[in-house]
Amino acid sequence: MDVGIAYDLRTDFPDANDGPEDRLEEYDSEATVEAIAQALRANGHTPRRLGGGRALLHEVLGHPPDLVFNIAEGFGTRSREAHVPSVLEMLRIPYTHSDPLTLALTLDKAMAKRVAASAGVPTPPFAVVERVAQAGEIGLRFPVIAKPLYEGSSMGIRNGSRLSDREALCACVEQLLADYGQAVLVEEFCPGPEFTVGVLGNGDQARPIGVMEIVPRTGHLHEFIYSVEVKRDYEQQVEYHVPPRRGDGVARQVEQVALGAYHALGCRDVARVDIRTDAEGMPRFLEVNPLPGLNPRSGDLVILSRKSGLPFETLIGRIVENARARCGL
Repeated sequence: MDVGIAYDLRTDFPDANDGPEDRLEEYDSEATVEAIAQALRANGHTPRRLGGGRALLHEVLGHPPDLVFNIAEGFGTRSREAHVPSVLEMLRIPYTHSDPLTLALTLDKAMAKRVAASAGVPTPPFAVVERVAQAGEIGLRFPVIAKPLYEGSSMGIRNGSRLSDREALCACVEQLLADYGQAVLVEEFCPGPEFTVGVLGNGDQARPIGVMEIVPRTGHLHEFIYSVEVKRDYEQQVEYHVPPRRGDGVARQVEQVALGAYHALGCRDVARVDIRTDAEGMPRFLEVNPLPGLNPRSGDLVILSRKSGLPFETLIGRIVENARARCGL
């Protein structure tokens, strides 16, 4: 097939120089796009770079591909991840990954939690804070964690984002509101082990690739945050265990929560679900990424897949095959 790759590079936004230093954290690199292109070739396809934004529009209007491999994050709005698939649906061009509704829903962490919870998926108690005064009146148990409401790649989640009292929470919320210009999600902090689950497939055929436990190399587990600082220095800061150290029983529970969230939120083809256990040892849904990072070296889904016996080329091939079967190609 002629497979177009939709993507946004960090270098596409040279004017985005206002705001926090992690503002472009979730955008891709040339190395990631090239690795995907090589993997598509290895699976017998002909890759073509589409880019994102106006460049993508020009390409798909002039020469629509058979399928778009979509990793475009979009820019500027709460529904930015839905921009590219919305265009592709309007033009009736098939694409990989989830549809605009799921991509918009899951980027808003609170909306995702509400929908998942309505389907019986357990999630920590949380609140959405739009003003500092609200943080001072919040009815959650401390410690809590605060993060921007609709960002990815741990943007705004720092080593100091675990907060033990109202004074610290108010100060953190004030900074997040100023830096990111959006509401803040505050949720009760889960002190147990952190897991991420890769899921491949559609409908009843969706299956976990594996469960990866993320273990800090230093410090106390009950204070650990998988922050942007940790992710940037992951080889020194954490260990990744596939299968998890906690045993098959916990892994099965984590998989059940992950699949519950995947189905409740309407994910397609592939996604990565983040889960952490609470003080009683029960897995709780944190968030889902239906456009999981595919950096061939450092992407969590890629690391998990590799440790589960699924090489990068096979992972990309499986995503494409899931989309082909779903679209009848």
